[in-house]
Amino acid sequence: MVLTLVVIGAMVLGNDRDFPGPGVVSITWHIVTAVAVVIAQVIADRRRGFVSFAASVVVIGLTGLLLWTQWWT
Repeated sequence: MVLTLVVIGAMVLGNDRDFPGPGVVSITWHIVTAVAVVIAQVIADRRRGFVSFAASVVVIGLTGLLLWTQWWT
């Protein structure tokens, strides 16, 4: 959620100061991933066993994917 707010803030500042910032694709990636991660985290918190483990893996995997594709490339 924090990364999403940072990217949206960078886009707003970029538009106000006429410098290129993150585009719509990056904002969309962050919003979709943030929603999916929050849902997976809620599932991980409320379930036990394999379902909780799988949801935790989804949280880590999606976060890593977002960082890799949108921040480090």
